[in-house]
Amino acid sequence: MIRLGRISYVNMAPVYYRLQAEVEEVTGVPTELARRLLAGEVDVAAIPSIEFARHAAELEMLPRICVASDGAVDSIQLVSTIAPERLRRIAVTSESATSVALARVLFPQAEQVPLGEEAPGKLLIGDAALRSAFEDATPHYDLGRIWRERTGLPMVFAVWAYRRGTGAGMAELEEALLSSVRAARAEPERLAEQASAAYGYPAGFLARYFEKLRYGFGPREREGLIAFYELARAAGVLERVPELAAGARSE
Repeated sequence: MIRLGRISYVNMAPVYYRLQAEVEEVTGVPTELARRLLAGEVDVAAIPSIEFARHAAELEMLPRICVASDGAVDSIQLVSTIAPERLRRIAVTSESATSVALARVLFPQAEQVPLGEEAPGKLLIGDAALRSAFEDATPHYDLGRIWRERTGLPMVFAVWAYRRGTGAGMAELEEALLSSVRAARAEPERLAEQASAAYGYPAGFLARYFEKLRYGFGPREREGLIAFYELARAAGVLERVPELAAGARSE
């Protein structure tokens, strides 16, 4: 049975909505799943897209699936008392390497410190970012929106990867994941209600959130990911840009 690393955030609800595959789910935050994948503790996992690039010699990517947005994403937020371009210090989460690298690309003037240290801005991802929209009146700046405004491209936050030489059954699993996404897209109200019961957010809020997420790794997502890698290399957070296989249509 394939050990499948599942990101613990609500953004995975469409991917697992009607998943028909014999898998053992292993849940964790993105950086933890990347570590467990490289250690051989899971067989395939959704991991930060920057971590795939850093370990491309060891990993293969499922070529048709990702987690992306073409504009605002809601679940990656810079919460700041001053305008982002004036920030000189940002407290960043340890849960996602991609959002930290993206913050470095977008705000190169800002020193990054661990979340919890004193800073006028803090970077939140996943469910913590979604909750913050309800709980904190401090201005929120959506990194997906800022990326789109600067590049005109989608931003790919996570990809599914497995270790080289362990690809048996991966094509079938990828199709099962994408089939679940298609089922979720066909039943948006039922998806939102189901996710609301599981995660506690209002169904209407989740319906709008899921509309912003993209799971198909198509040509524009591929272009956006390569652009992110190139800018990450220029910012000094990535040594080299890996070659990527051609993508597929968006889901």
